[in-house]
Amino acid sequence: MNTRKKILIADDDPLNVEFFEVILSKLGFDVDKAEDGAAALEMVKRFHPDLIILDNIMPKMSGWELTKLLKADPKYQEIPIIMLSALDDVKDKVEGFELGIDDYITKPFNFSEVLARIRAVLRNRELFGQIVVRESRLSQAEELSADMKASVGAFIKSMDDLETAITMVTREGELIDENTLPRLLGIIKEKTGSVRKHIAELDARIERTLTEWEDLKKNEIGIKTLETRIQHSLRQE
Repeated sequence: MNTRKKILIADDDPLNVEFFEVILSKLGFDVDKAEDGAAALEMVKRFHPDLIILDNIMPKMSGWELTKLLKADPKYQEIPIIMLSALDDVKDKVEGFELGIDDYITKPFNFSEVLARIRAVLRNRELFGQIVVRESRLSQAEELSADMKASVGAFIKSMDDLETAITMVTREGELIDENTLPRLLGIIKEKTGSVRKHIAELDARIERTLTEWEDLKKNEIGIKTLETRIQHSLRQE
């Protein structure tokens, strides 16, 4: 399984693009590139990057405009973005963070700092993803618990109705005519079928939830490992 992180570099400066491509590739990342905002948007759809390093000022579509499009699209809004800009202005940085970018680097930049920020953004996004996985499993557990409670209530009601019908059939000394008996037996058969139906539905629900849990666990990191990564992240802040 390929676990190499994919990074998209979007910059109209070929020297910057080539520099990032060479260095990041040597460091074990899969790198692709785009020379303007429009090309970057198409590349996102094909390349599905884990991270975008995005220049603010580009032809055809600026970094701000591309960010707005990506953050408005549920398919791409979770992709982290590091914005590059020659403008070291607080207002621009605030606007970028409000748009949803994860970090902001001012040109000229030090590559060691950029690499540290890349790793920090990827690590933080991975930790956030693990939280989402656990929240999903908790949500599924709550839904399953509610379904089971509702099913148990239906079981009890069906069993009460079934016992009532059986009591009517077997009541000592009661004469049941030929018309009443088939009706009571029909009620018993109906309630028995209802119980079987509820059991089958609950069994299918449990099986579906277990399958979904297994799918989530494939990308889940153990609690101890998660705690270690969080502590490591905090120490680096």
